[in-house]
Amino acid sequence: AQDQPHARLFPPDDIGILEAPDREMWQKPDEIMDVLNVADGSVVADVGAGAGWFTVRLARRVGPNGLVFAQDIQQPMLDAIAYRVNREGLDNVERVLGTAEDPTLPADLDAVLIVDVYAEVEDPVALLSDAAAALKPQGRLGIVDFTRDGGGPGPEMESRVDAADVIRDAQAAGLSLLSHETFLTYQFLLVFGLEAGDPEPVQTAR
Repeated sequence: AQDQPHARLFPPDDIGILEAPDREMWQKPDEIMDVLNVADGSVVADVGAGAGWFTVRLARRVGPNGLVFAQDIQQPMLDAIAYRVNREGLDNVERVLGTAEDPTLPADLDAVLIVDVYAEVEDPVALLSDAAAALKPQGRLGIVDFTRDGGGPGPEMESRVDAADVIRDAQAAGLSLLSHETFLTYQFLLVFGLEAGDPEPVQTAR
């Protein structure tokens, strides 16, 4: 039924799972931000920001001249982010309450980051289309999620997403794959942009 709560959404009560002390080691946030060209003064969005683990790292990276939009569709997550950025003295974070149908992303973003939420998205092509529309012409979209070849933290194997499916969805949303990074221990990082990447070879009819 339509009125059932989203069973796939991450329960805010389980926030501690997202905050494991060793996450810094295997998540490699600095390397991810490097690949997405997130720099001082960048304007970026953290989509499905959860409790803001990545939000605060983005905020530190972009500095006082930059801006981070922390987007989530669950108000308790945004409340947790408000507490966190206040505690850390960060005033370059704006919280955005989206819906499953509309992420309500602002325009002219240098980068959009979607970490560990892809499997919970009901209509990924629509989300990626909205993200594409929010990017600057040279902007980058990074999608990070757990690989299906096992190991590490993260969700059960059957609820993980396949990188090939994410690439297909993104191409349907008008995005080009710029790189498929494999430096993460348990996850893939797919980097998309609006400009053409290396096109897939097209079989021409004889």
